[in-house]
Amino acid sequence: MSPTPSGRLVLVSTPIGNLADLSPRAVEALAAADAIACEDTRRTGRLLQHAGVTKPRLIVANEHTEAAAADEIVRLLDGGAIVAVVTDAGTPGVSDPGERLVAAALRAGHAVEAVPGPSAALAALVVSGLPTGRFVVEGFLPRSGRARRQRLAELDGERRTTVLYEAPHRLLRTLNDLAAVLGPDRPVAIGRELTKRHEETWRGTLAEAIGRAETIEPRGEHVIVVAGAPAPAAATATDVTIALERALADGHDRKSAVAEVAAALDVPKRVVYDESLRLTGRGDAMPPGS
Repeated sequence: MSPTPSGRLVLVSTPIGNLADLSPRAVEALAAADAIACEDTRRTGRLLQHAGVTKPRLIVANEHTEAAAADEIVRLLDGGAIVAVVTDAGTPGVSDPGERLVAAALRAGHAVEAVPGPSAALAALVVSGLPTGRFVVEGFLPRSGRARRQRLAELDGERRTTVLYEAPHRLLRTLNDLAAVLGPDRPVAIGRELTKRHEETWRGTLAEAIGRAETIEPRGEHVIVVAGAPAPAAATATDVTIALERALADGHDRKSAVAEVAAALDVPKRVVYDESLRLTGRGDAMPPGS
């Protein structure tokens, strides 16, 4: 009995502006595909023409059609087809369609591969001048309402560098919202038209970015890279004393008061315990394992 044919889903990164960034491996993957899932058939058609790839079957898989397209693509994979996935620009699945296709293909037991390449988030991050050791890609913020407010609130304490995408006509509003939550002095880098002829990266504070956006009409897609929240200031001896006095006055016993204050102020328990002894005038040794 012959085995059931197994297809492959191949996510192919495409240029974010400069067509010269299309890699030879990406061209090979597109040429080998039996079908290509894309956001816009016209845009992908132009890319294939540039790459010299004979136009294969194109399946529209954008934010509105990805769920339905997943069923069709799984059927193709079940028949042993190779299906490539591209977006209008960059790496599929990162703030672009692709995530649902990957999940559907894996559930159906098919192989999923990636042809790495251009990414607007990484390009903007590495030239931002901000810390790159730990970062988070938030993509596009929700447009409005509670979801937007909640996402912004989550960014307030985010210690990692944050990467956001924004359309030109919404840039000023997003910068104002970020400044209101994160503070006007938070460092930021803003990249636009990355890899294109008019590529630009601007660096400053959120307040300065707002002033600039108010006087210069934003054009092109923007990537906003925001510095993470600063580390909290180290607790002083006075902070420890005040916190302990408050905890003891609230009815905590010594052990629970020490544990609560040490955790809240990120201070070693030994330091807090010694201060508790001074406050109560007792010289007890700190119990082992406390």
